[in-house]
Formats: sequence, structure tokens, C-alpha cells
Amino acid sequence: MTTVFVLNGPNLSRLGSREPDVYGGGTLVDLRAALEAHAGSLPTAAALSLDFRQTDSETELISWLHEAIDTGSPVIMNPASFTHYSYALRDAAAQVTGAGLTLVEVHITNPHAREEFRHTSVISGVATGVIAGFGFESYILGLDAVARRLS
Repeated sequence: MTTVFVLNGPNLSRLGSREPDVYGGGTLVDLRAALEAHAGSLPTAAALSLDFRQTDSETELISWLHEAIDTGSPVIMNPASFTHYSYALRDAAAQVTGAGLTLVEVHITNPHAREEFRHTSVISGVATGVIAGFGFESYILGLDAVARRLS
């Protein structure tokens, strides 16, 4: 069974109460439950377990990417606001894909439909792929992409 790291950046612990008109009413607990249910519904050949984490710390998020490399784990990551400026996180993400692992950048909203400063992602250029704008479904689609790449 392959473990997929699902990494969530700053302020995502506030889902459900933070701007529900933008991010929806679902909580991080709801997101985790939906992903785990979906992982459990995948074909046996694509059996995946999830290591679901959230942090407001750039340092911790970088450490988790290093851990993914060391354990050979694919990554689904919502870097949140770090998306737009964290070159240190970008360098760690580049190491994930450089090690031959899948890294899917996901976003609940479509950053290109929001404020101009959100239009730039320093992560996208080193990610395997990007899925944005589908709410929690962005993560489901990311998990499907990881499963397909592994099979």
C-alpha cells in the first residue's frame, strides 16, 4: 500500500469558518473524511493510505516534503498563501518531483479568478500538475491523478 502525503498550508485549519462564501462551509475534518472515503473506494490495485496534515509553519511544511522524499511518498499539497511567494517551499517541492515522485498542487478556489497577487504560483512550475477551483473535489481529482500515475 502506498502512503500519499496530503499537506495543507496556512489558515486551512480555519475551513468552515474562514470566508465560507469563498472556501465553502466544509471543515478540514470534512475534507479528510471525504478523501479517506474516496481512497477506500479506489480499486485494490491502487490501494492508497493517506497521511493528512495541516500546518501554519513554512518550516514544517518543508520538512514534510523532505519526509515525503525520504519515504518515497507522492504528495498532494495545498500550499495556501505560501503558493505565491515561498521560494524555500518551491525548492523543496522541486526536490519531490526531482526524486521522481508525483506532487499535485491543489487549491479549493481558482486563484486566477481572485485578486491579482494570487495569480502567481511559485510552486506550479515544479509540480507534476495543478488542480484548482473545484472546492474539495480538487483534492479528490488530485488523489485520482496520483492513483493513476502509480498504477
